[in-house]
Amino acid sequence: MDLIPAPVHVETDGPAPSYHLTPATTLAAAPGAEGTARWLRRELGAATGLPLDPPAPGAPGDVRLRIDPDAGDRLGPEGYRLTVGPDGVDLAGGGPAGLFWGVQTLRQLLGPDAWRRAPLPGRSWRLPHLRVADRPRFGWRGMMLDVARHFTPKEGVLRHLDLLAAHKLNVLHLHLSDDQGWRVEILRHPELTRTGAWRPRSRRGHRASPLWNDTPHGGFYTQDDIREIVAYAAERHIRVVPEIDIPGHSQAAIAAYPWLGNADVTDTAALEVWDDWGISEHVLAPTEEVLRFYEGVFEELLELFPAEVSPFVHVGGDECPKDEWRRSPAAQARIRELGVADEDGLQSWFIRHFDRWLADRGRRLIGWDEILEGGLADGAAVSSWRGYAGGVAAAEAGHDVVMCPEQHVYLDYRQDGGPDEPVPIAYVRTLEDVYRFEPVPPELSRAAAGHVLGAQANVWTEVMEDQGRVDYQVFPRLAAFAEVVWSPLPEPEERDVAEFTARMTGHLRRLDALGVEYRPPGGPLPWQRRPGVLGRPREGAPPRA
Repeated sequence: MDLIPAPVHVETDGPAPSYHLTPATTLAAAPGAEGTARWLRRELGAATGLPLDPPAPGAPGDVRLRIDPDAGDRLGPEGYRLTVGPDGVDLAGGGPAGLFWGVQTLRQLLGPDAWRRAPLPGRSWRLPHLRVADRPRFGWRGMMLDVARHFTPKEGVLRHLDLLAAHKLNVLHLHLSDDQGWRVEILRHPELTRTGAWRPRSRRGHRASPLWNDTPHGGFYTQDDIREIVAYAAERHIRVVPEIDIPGHSQAAIAAYPWLGNADVTDTAALEVWDDWGISEHVLAPTEEVLRFYEGVFEELLELFPAEVSPFVHVGGDECPKDEWRRSPAAQARIRELGVADEDGLQSWFIRHFDRWLADRGRRLIGWDEILEGGLADGAAVSSWRGYAGGVAAAEAGHDVVMCPEQHVYLDYRQDGGPDEPVPIAYVRTLEDVYRFEPVPPELSRAAAGHVLGAQANVWTEVMEDQGRVDYQVFPRLAAFAEVVWSPLPEPEERDVAEFTARMTGHLRRLDALGVEYRPPGGPLPWQRRPGVLGRPREGAPPRA
């Protein structure tokens, strides 16, 4: 049985007994299950051609969906129980999300063709008799998608949400702004997308590459696009975390509104949206006017991303060069006025301000682990990306943490050391390496381990210029990550990689049906290679940090 992620408990009746779905099969939805029933009729109906009509009044139905508070008590709101037997299918979720994850298991059991958009001739649809009891290990099971470096159109984001749902992942973190582009419409600041969403060209490959793509690049989501994305995610029980980066990674915003930058030491009016990769030295000015500007940005974001779908708002806070502040008389005066020690304290002042501002509006701030510098903002959560150290420090101090160490779950890292690997970045991180990732490091105390909300895989797109490149870097490794954050696995060195790899053989057929252009086990196909485009490989094993 090639279920991914592996359920907590599966009990089968042997290889022979099965339940046959036919055009007469009915689908019954108890109160609270109607949304999942609509999704199942639409998706499974398209793939199988089965109508899955409601049962006649008073009849129980052949496939029965319900919310069971008892299951919720035992398995939690994201847990479920699935039973297939001679009398049909009974699926009980501990809550609406648990019911939806159970439907993903049901669909996997029907085989890879159940993931197609139209029925193939001659297919029959059988479910093995079994009993499944399942629940996730972590409540935060996420993927970060960088849409700032290379823009992913709305339809691509919706596709990613479907792929996350298929793997029982429940957080999409959208990196919406950076030096290279601003990707969300803000009505009160129209230049952010009129100017900030477009750059004149893009470097091909790592920043050491001499190659350029001279086609202007850009795009942004209208506010209605965002509302559609959020509604689509909510239907799939996925939370969306919007990220607007401050005070660094802000050159696109400064290009749109030059007064946001440190104009006393830089000709900010001459800045354009950055066309290169790396970290721009141009950062936000530490003024009250800049705070008011970004409060306006976040006010619109909070309306677009309601709290029930987006309880967390990400403010970046990473990789903020301090040189402009050191040279700026205005910034130095601000340091003295605020009574902070230095430029790190100035960065902390930015983060603390928006931590309070968001908390007053019922949201929680989360930022990259650099927000630890100069003092961690009260109530802030940390995305620990520079290894485990930042997450350990934050968790031991009582702050919630999402583990996303670059050495393990940065999916822009190359997957093999061979010469055909396209645009090879950093260390080799194989499917097995991701499968052996452990979100809770052993040095954490038991109390601190309770602050690990979960983990996410990060997809930085500097060298991923289109959907095919993103697919290649993300899959199949995201499937391994999904099992790590859902299933109760043993310690990393004890995990059965061979058994997981065997299940992946069947799972790749699902990805084929979904049209995912993953990296084949034998290496890139000819059209997936990028000969002559420089990456930046690093040899050896990555430091743990």
